[in-house]
Amino acid sequence: MLDQIVEPFSLPSQPLLIEMLRRLAESAQYTSTVFGQRCREAGIVPSMGTVGDCFDNAMAESFFATLECELIAREQSATREIARTKIFDYIETWYNPRRRHSALDYLSPIDYERRYQEAGSASSI
Repeated sequence: MLDQIVEPFSLPSQPLLIEMLRRLAESAQYTSTVFGQRCREAGIVPSMGTVGDCFDNAMAESFFATLECELIAREQSATREIARTKIFDYIETWYNPRRRHSALDYLSPIDYERRYQEAGSASSI
């Protein structure tokens, strides 16, 4: 229960640098000329790519969401070094060798890479 009156905060006189991430339902809106113009007017640089190219960061976004949900939100670390060690352990002992992914045919990243390399070496024989 709030027993105090909270004073509205004042905005700083300096312009704010804001980073934003927004995923629109319709990619055509995101790539439209009008949307690009509105971004430029607002001082925002949109980042985009197409599915499967080097700018498609869906897998990276999925990884970081999983990392946050499965590790970071569940445990606090006293120091950055402890946090780094926990993240390294999570990736190397759980995420890469054992955690299965729907985008990888329900294989772990290590198993998926192993299958990919085996298929490549079999085709070069």
